[in-house]
Amino acid sequence: MSNVNIKRAIENIRSGTSVYTPVVEVVVNAIQAIEAKNINDGLVDIVVQRHQQMDLNDPLPEIDGFEILDNGIGFDDSNRDSFDTLYSAHKISEGGKGFGRFTCLKYFEDMEVKSTFYKGEKFFNRSFRMGKENEIIINEEITPSSSNTTGTSVSLVHLKRSSFPDKRLTTIARVMVEKLLPFFVSKNIKPPRIVLREKNEEKVIVLNDYVESYGQIVELDSSIDSFFLSGNKADEEFFARVFKFYSPRSQTSKISLVAHRREVTNVSLHKYIPEFVDEFFEQVKDGNEIVDKNFTLKVYVFGQFLDDLVSLERGGFEFQKDNDSTYGISQSDIEKRAADLAKESVNSEVQARFDKKVKKVNDYVKEKAPWHAGIVNDIDLSDMPYNATDEQIESKLQKEKYEQEVRVRSDVRKLLEKGGVEELREKASGIVSRISGAGKNDLAHYIALRRSVIDLFEKSLELNEDGSYSSEGVVHDIIFPRKGDTDTTPFEEHNLWLIDERLNFTEYLSSDLPLKGLHDRPDLLGYDRRVVFRGENEATNPVTIFEFKKPQRDDFANPSSDEDPVQQVIRYVRRLRSGDFKTPEGREILISDNTPFYGFVVCDLARKVRSWLEEEKDFKPMPDRLGYFKWHENLNLYIEVIGWDKVLKDASMRNRIFFHKLGIA
Repeated sequence: MSNVNIKRAIENIRSGTSVYTPVVEVVVNAIQAIEAKNINDGLVDIVVQRHQQMDLNDPLPEIDGFEILDNGIGFDDSNRDSFDTLYSAHKISEGGKGFGRFTCLKYFEDMEVKSTFYKGEKFFNRSFRMGKENEIIINEEITPSSSNTTGTSVSLVHLKRSSFPDKRLTTIARVMVEKLLPFFVSKNIKPPRIVLREKNEEKVIVLNDYVESYGQIVELDSSIDSFFLSGNKADEEFFARVFKFYSPRSQTSKISLVAHRREVTNVSLHKYIPEFVDEFFEQVKDGNEIVDKNFTLKVYVFGQFLDDLVSLERGGFEFQKDNDSTYGISQSDIEKRAADLAKESVNSEVQARFDKKVKKVNDYVKEKAPWHAGIVNDIDLSDMPYNATDEQIESKLQKEKYEQEVRVRSDVRKLLEKGGVEELREKASGIVSRISGAGKNDLAHYIALRRSVIDLFEKSLELNEDGSYSSEGVVHDIIFPRKGDTDTTPFEEHNLWLIDERLNFTEYLSSDLPLKGLHDRPDLLGYDRRVVFRGENEATNPVTIFEFKKPQRDDFANPSSDEDPVQQVIRYVRRLRSGDFKTPEGREILISDNTPFYGFVVCDLARKVRSWLEEEKDFKPMPDRLGYFKWHENLNLYIEVIGWDKVLKDASMRNRIFFHKLGIA
């Protein structure tokens, strides 16, 4: 008689188990019962029980339970008492934990046992159900039997969850074979015949045939089938066996850790070697044709360490998945070594995939990110996904760049803190070259971005599909975002270099915003800060003003127009010289009599605009005829009116040598 809180025991079953766990548990018990009987014609019969109600969308009804029959020794008194004892040590030599049967009631409503056993030169029948409250065995009956052989039938009745994960018999058979494969390939013990079938025997599958006859599962020869890991107490030996699964149910190769010939855990191989993410193919002869046959690998790992530390539910192990401090060996430590063995088994296929990945990264750098050329040859790509996206490649390269910079800074700090003169002389050159290399990458990145900006700018000057040109707002935003200033738009986010390289660094910029106290506004107003002198809001620093006009627009040249861009620039200069305005921080804008002003009007130089500039505004043409200039001596103002084509041409010309050196011209 037992007294166990069965409900609590079931609730405490940890993750790692599945609905297949109790089925495998019962089948393994059946195999052990046959091995204990020591017969050559052992048979385990797994009968699928299905719902009576048909599925309108599928003629095959859902699975509701299983009946597992065997011709083993049966539930004799010893086995019966072991079943009735929590944490029984009856099968401890075979890896028994005395707890596996509780997983049956986690996934099924009932577990029913009918068995014939031999005692005192007589046969008896024993039947019972597994209890759900305090008694493990309930409704037990023992009667004399007319049978002349022993055996057991265990029924897992009524699935608790809505549906079994698989419905087809072939699929269930494949899963069961994978979980029981260590029994089928044991070098010392031949397994009994294990059959999976429908109740009416309409379909019968012999699981042994997957390994013995079908050729669906083939073990690969490996020159190395064992490895050692150092634990806290001793070095532990593990044995790995690699199998090829043809036409696999899962398209992912896996590593399985085994305890007492039972699969306990499995993990995808591509967690450790990304090239295993997809199935493999090999050419085989099918009749007179050569066809591609798909397969995956599965590595089964055995060892006393695993046998000793498997959990009660056989859904995991007592050691940690990562960084185990108690035993010194973690699950990931074992899996990493097993992954290396799997790689050796199909090394040519894995290497081909790795080379393809390296080529993809190199092509990405060459075509889209040449600024990474200095680091791509030194980077370790072993952990990068096999089918990496551009975003994943860029992220990997950026991470490597950052790590290199961290290492350089660390080396510089150590050298400055502890290095003597001789050491400084020896190491400085190497460190400086590494710093220089990082700077070259950043410069290449910046130049490549300029190439993209020029392409975008050129596109904005083309006709739209409806025959119109982009608004001045579009080209404005490319050069400098509208309604922004340097508080929200730092120098690296604007493209004023398209017009004048001197405008890369400014103390203050206001874009399409009125100055304080002014409703009229220039398109851009800049206080130039020359980096060499670190000048700020000083009277000697020039002030630059811009006006943009939409491509192909010329109405501002009409006599009645109030949008004369030249007069607008002059008006802004006069108001600034009057001292009426302050910077956004409330400081006085320092202007003196000799403060230089630069005005840029950017527009298309149509014939009407050219005549207007030459005849009415007295502007002089530039030598290339793509712009005009004029000097207003009394305002200390130099104005240029330049065409959009000139902006594009000059920007392209200034950067052409850099694009050429970078290979993106």
